[in-house]
Parts: sequence; structure tokens; C-alpha cells
Amino acid sequence: MTERAQLNRREFVRNTVGGMAGLVIGFYLPTAPAAAESSPSASFAPNAFIRIAPDDSITILINKSEMGQGVYTSLPMIAAEELDADWTKVRAESAPVAPAYNHTVYGTQMTGGSSSVSSSYAQLRKAGAVARSMLITAAATTWGVPASACTAENGFVSSGSHRTSYGQLAEKAAQLSPPAEVTLKNPKDFRIIGKPMARLDTREKAMGAGVFGIDVKVPGMLVAVVARPPVFGGRAASFDATKTKSVAGVRHVVSIDSGIAVVADGFWAATRGRNALEVKWDSGAGPLLDSQAQRKEYAELAEKPGAVARTDGDALAAINASTRKLEAVYEFPYLAHATMEPLNCVADVRSDSCEIWTGTQVQTMDRDAAAEITGLPKDKVRLHTMLLGGGFGRRACPSGHFVREAVQISKQVKCPVKVIWTREDDMRGGYYRPAYHHKIAGALDANGFPLAWAQTVVGQSIIAGTPFEPGFIKNGIDPTSVEGAADLPYAIPNVLVDLHTTKAPVPVLWMRSVGHTHTAFIVESFLDEMAHAAGKDSYEYRRSLLRDHPRHNGALELAAEKAGWGQPLPKGRGRGIAVHESFGSYVAYVAEVSVGSDGTPRVHRVVGAVDCGQVVNPAIIKAQIQGAVVFALSAAMYGEITFQNGQVQQSNFNDYPVARIEECPEIEVHIVPSSEPHGGIGEPGVPPLAPAVCNAIFAATGRRIRRLPIKSGT
Repeated sequence: MTERAQLNRREFVRNTVGGMAGLVIGFYLPTAPAAAESSPSASFAPNAFIRIAPDDSITILINKSEMGQGVYTSLPMIAAEELDADWTKVRAESAPVAPAYNHTVYGTQMTGGSSSVSSSYAQLRKAGAVARSMLITAAATTWGVPASACTAENGFVSSGSHRTSYGQLAEKAAQLSPPAEVTLKNPKDFRIIGKPMARLDTREKAMGAGVFGIDVKVPGMLVAVVARPPVFGGRAASFDATKTKSVAGVRHVVSIDSGIAVVADGFWAATRGRNALEVKWDSGAGPLLDSQAQRKEYAELAEKPGAVARTDGDALAAINASTRKLEAVYEFPYLAHATMEPLNCVADVRSDSCEIWTGTQVQTMDRDAAAEITGLPKDKVRLHTMLLGGGFGRRACPSGHFVREAVQISKQVKCPVKVIWTREDDMRGGYYRPAYHHKIAGALDANGFPLAWAQTVVGQSIIAGTPFEPGFIKNGIDPTSVEGAADLPYAIPNVLVDLHTTKAPVPVLWMRSVGHTHTAFIVESFLDEMAHAAGKDSYEYRRSLLRDHPRHNGALELAAEKAGWGQPLPKGRGRGIAVHESFGSYVAYVAEVSVGSDGTPRVHRVVGAVDCGQVVNPAIIKAQIQGAVVFALSAAMYGEITFQNGQVQQSNFNDYPVARIEECPEIEVHIVPSSEPHGGIGEPGVPPLAPAVCNAIFAATGRRIRRLPIKSGT
């Protein structure tokens, strides 16, 4: 029996959910009655997102990628609430790639921008309400009573002495036409949304049953590793595979776009074969990248006017005329995403089909890349979204390069192939958060408050050269390079933010919180410098300058209150504070830090407050903020990709460390009650952490950190 035959659950989804007639939120699925009738226990699938089986199990099809952020729980909660489901019967399953599952804003199936809940909330509530209405109608028809006399609750429909489970009503409900309009619940009646429900994927992950991309096995599958150029922009001029082919288990050595692939019976044989491969690399045209030379180039550019992203008043004139000026330069290195699961992809290319198993954040793009390579119609390419061992944006690559590798290799060797990137491949494989240089100057008025702010940003664009460029870049401004700076919230009458977009052979990509990863640090660090120069409390200084931004202030005040701002600290410790908005959410941190005799900082406590609008699952929100603290602390303390002679100097966690468990601070998370629209949560917890920590270092030592990572800060 083949693996494809064994995957009957996924086949069932394709044949029933992908083939049943019915109302779908935003689109209509084509009819395939034969497929539905062939199922031994046809489910009730009123739309693309919900399937109810006769055994009362409820499956919610999720069109987002689960990479630890909890969408396999939070999104089913939304549908289950309106469905009035029994939560113990609910499970999540990844959706196939189809227009039904496109992002409601971006028009393509993808996960990013901390938008999973905000983009799916109305869609999934309506999907649940439609299913509930149809189940009630089925029950009312069966009992000969008006639908208005029936109620749905916890997986049952009741009326008087009648009570029937959803599973028992599934067959009859499946014969009905979906209603065009449904009434949604009043939020005061919610019993699932807003509650800390247990995650649906915890058990399978804890027991080792969850299948990540790297776990996938397909009958007849070979494993490939790829020898890639040691410098970006390079290529293989020639290669000799004689020694490689003598390695036991090696089956093929093939050339693909990204390098030379060694295909073997298993990973170890493929790796040994790659080690034996003799390749002559052509480094390409132009000088080889050197980090020190790049820093100098960026510093020189920052002295020149750039493309204007924001201008209020006349910041330069105000600064030049002021007697209370401040100036600073901040530098940020390239950062690797460093996900726990390195990149991987399984592809099975046949003459009439292509099947892919991978952890991806951009299903449509990767499916389309495979169709382009194989020449197959898109509907002949099936992509299975596996669990992702971390994403942070790394698996949302518009080029689809790691999927392309697997498809190209499978097409050549004519069997299923799993491409695995080693940790070293992943660390040196590019698509980093760009390096940035900021030059900033400010002036204070007679009362010590900011009179002017002039900020010049220098760095690569993550949008240039992607399909998003025409819609995003306007007048030379990549908004992702200046977000968090160009929308500076503080009340400053004269503001100038300009941008120099540089070019380098290094492929760059969005990272968790995108441009906010560097702009929040600048804004919250330099504002702290202004407060100190004015002789004012940094918390009160922010409050006064955010008087027109109540949500900023709400998070700021809650964090300060819970942290005991102003209360005495143990000797040698300092407190720092920062607040930042990104992806529609507002996060404030207060960090408590001490610095050892060797200059090494220790973060003892972080108190966070978050206003992310309406809450679906508070437990997931707290977990995401906790994870963001550790993620951001790792980047702030250690994150740095450097180049010499065009080659990346880091290779693994030995020279690209992440924060270890003994370095993890005590973390408190407090949620600001809010009825505002849903904001994001996966990313907003990252930006304000590093400035809060560095402001605390200043409070403890009087030393400002203007270059990250902190260990190299001066």
C-alpha cells in the first residue's frame, strides 16, 4: 500500500471539503457528488472550514500555518463559539491549497503579519453560525417544530423533550441549502472566545505524534542535501562527483538552480557524499562583502539626505538653531531567523502530478512555484502544510527557494525526494533581517521636551525584487524599512525621517516584527536619552508625550504599575521601560537588569502589558509574549551575522547563540482589557524588549547601548 493511500484523512478532505456543494464564505466550491457519495461516512461540510462527522467529531480546517503561535487552537475557538460546539470534540486540520483559504486581505493563502485572528475572525464566526443554523433546521424538520423553538448548545440541538447530537443530525443537515444570512452571537454570550482554552496541539506534540516537515516519510523517498556557493551571488563553475558517487548510499548527483544536489538513501549518506564533492565555485562579479566595509559605507550614506518618509515642520532648522541638541548613531547587524527546525521539503514529481509536504507560511506561492517548474496545471500540484518548527518569517519566502530545490531534484531523479538543510546550511543560507544604520539628532525645548527629531535610516529593502514591490514601494520608500519610525507616536512638532535603500548580494527577508525590530529600539532608546538629558523620569516623560495615544499609554501605565515603577530596587539593578505599537497591538515592558563585573548584563525580570484589542485566548496571548521576550532577548544579546570575503562567519548555535534557560528572566504578562478590533500577537511582543533592557542597563551603569548585539555594544 502506498503512503498516498494511507493518507485517507487528507484525501477525504480533498474529496469532500474540496468537492461538496454549499455556501462558502467568500466563494463557492464546485460540486463533486461522486466523491462525496464514495465516503463510507460522509460528513456534514456546510462550508470550506467545518466538517462534522456522525461520531460527533468536529474538524475545523485551518488556512494558517501552525508554527507554535497557537492558530490550531485560537481559530477553531472562533468557529466553535458560533457553532456552539462541544470543545472536547473539536480538532484542527490544515487546509489544502485552494482559493477558499486565501487570506481575506492579501488574497493568497499565507500566514504572516500577525494577522491570523484579525483576518479570519468574521469569516470563521460566519462559518460556525451557518453550520449551527443548518443543524437547527435539520433538527426542527425532524421533530416537526419551528426552528425558533430549537436551541443549540455544546454539540446538541434541543427542543422540549427532544435532544440530538450534531453527529446524529449531520446526514440530514448535509441535504440542506446553507442560509444566505445568519445571526451572530452577542459577545456577552460567548463561552469559548475570551477563555483560556487548552491548546488542541499540545498532546500530539508532547507525545511526539505531531508531524513536522522534517518528519515526513514517503515510500521510495530519497534524501538530498545541496552544496551551495560559499558566497551569495556565486555559482558552480564545474564539479567532479567521482568521490561522491563512491560513497555508499549515494544515488544521484544533479545540478539545480541553487547548487549541486547529492541524493542518497538517507541524510547521513547524502551529507558524506556532499563532503566528498569537488566543486569549483565562481564568486560572481563585484567585490566580496565585508561587514566592516559595509558599516563604513552605511555611515557615509547616513551623512547625506535620503528619500523622505515623513516630514513635519522643519526638524533640521530647529535642531541647528537649538542650544540643547542630542545626536546618536545606532547600528544593527544582519540577523538569522534560527528556527529550531531547519528548512526542508518533500516533493514527489510525476508526469501528471506533483505532491509536496513542507512547513510553509506561503502556500499559494510555493504551490505556484512547483507548477512553474513542473509545467503542470496548478490544480495538479497538491501541497500539504505540515507543522512548522518555527517560522518567524523565514518560511514565508516569495522565491520559494527551498520548495523549488525539492521539486527540481524530484523532477530530475523521478522519485520522491526530501531536501534537508543542515543547521549550517540554514545559518549561512541568507534571507536575513537586513543590517541597518541609523543616524539621529534631536533638540529639546526650554521645558526639556522634544522640539525636533531627525532620523536617517540606511539598509536593504526586503520588498525590492519581490512580487510585492509594485504595491508597496512608493517614491523610493520601502515602508517596512521605516515602520515604527515614520509613524512616531510621540508629540514632537518637528519630525524628519528619511531613508537610503542599499543593495548587497545578501538575500534579505522579513523577520518576526519586520522593520519594528530596529526602529522600536531607536525610538525608545533615543527618547530615553532625551528624558535623561531633560532630567525627567522616563516613564512620566513618555506619558506626557503620548497624551493623544491612549492605547500606548494604557499599556505603558499597566506595565509600570505591575512592575512597581519608582520603588527601590536591589543594589546594582536598574529599571528600563519601553512601549511600542506594531501590527495593531500595543506592548510595554519594564525590565530589571544588573551588569556583572565583566560587563555581562543579566535580565532578572520583565513585566509586560499588552493591548491587542479583543481577546480570543488569553493563555495563548501570554505564551506569545513570553516567547517574544526570549526571542527578542536572544537577538539583543547575541544575534549577529557577519561577513568576511563574502562568507558568513557564523555556522551554528555555538557561534550564533540563543538565550539559554538559565538566562531566561522572570516574565509577567498582563492584558489590557479592550473592545478594540483584533490586533496581532505573534510579533508585537518583540520590538520593545531590547530597548527596555538597554534602558535598564543605562539606569544601572550609565552606559548607553547603541550597537547590537549588546555584548558588542559601546
